[in-house]
Amino acid sequence: MDASSARAAPAATCTGPVGGAEYGEQMNPGELPSWTSVLVVVAHPDDESFGLGGLLGAFASAGAVIEVLCLTQGEASTLGADGDDLVATRREELALAARRLGVATTTLLDLPDGELRELAEDRLRQPVRDAVERAHPDGVLVFDPDGGVTGHPDHEAASRAALAVADAHGIPVLGWALPTAVARALNADDGGSFVGHDDLDLTVLVDRARQRRAIEAHASQAVPGSVLWRRLELLGPVEHLRWLGRTGR
Repeated sequence: MDASSARAAPAATCTGPVGGAEYGEQMNPGELPSWTSVLVVVAHPDDESFGLGGLLGAFASAGAVIEVLCLTQGEASTLGADGDDLVATRREELALAARRLGVATTTLLDLPDGELRELAEDRLRQPVRDAVERAHPDGVLVFDPDGGVTGHPDHEAASRAALAVADAHGIPVLGWALPTAVARALNADDGGSFVGHDDLDLTVLVDRARQRRAIEAHASQAVPGSVLWRRLELLGPVEHLRWLGRTGR
């Protein structure tokens, strides 16, 4: 499918605290590609909700069949570690969040959390190949691989593996990204390592209420004071995307 083929989004103009390249700038939400099936590749349970939840809700509302491939079980998290079985808890949270977002299928692997960039390339890529051959997606959605958006090396490794496989199969890839202004604000507030971009291709209106319901499903991880809440505040009702790889645009 041509990566640039698209479905008309609701005609609307919205203003967010940051949202665009400048604070207070008006934004004209754009169009999602008209993918009927979407493969989402993430590193951890909660990435699909904390990062991509707004976009997954938008794809689901448009009727797309969504499969989430999560490479680790999130066992390295220091949050929720007092539970009897953190891995079981996170598996259950992922399943509930996926239902709330309208995801059709989730696959949770057991690659080592926090060590994805240390693994052999093929160990990361083979599960993505398997998912592509199973789902035959029209497109792939990932965290932008430039710093993995948040600066987490697992995010970057997961995205680069997915991008390599998608390129080999001629499948278009969209990367969720932050505007430079948002990344700078988050880093100033929290001392984080967020990576932003000025070369954003799509700005999409999303349903934050639906995303928040999915976030709430990750009760062990969605703690008060998390930088997540500040990011959602700064972005307002929109998310941003970049076309990636050889088949982009």
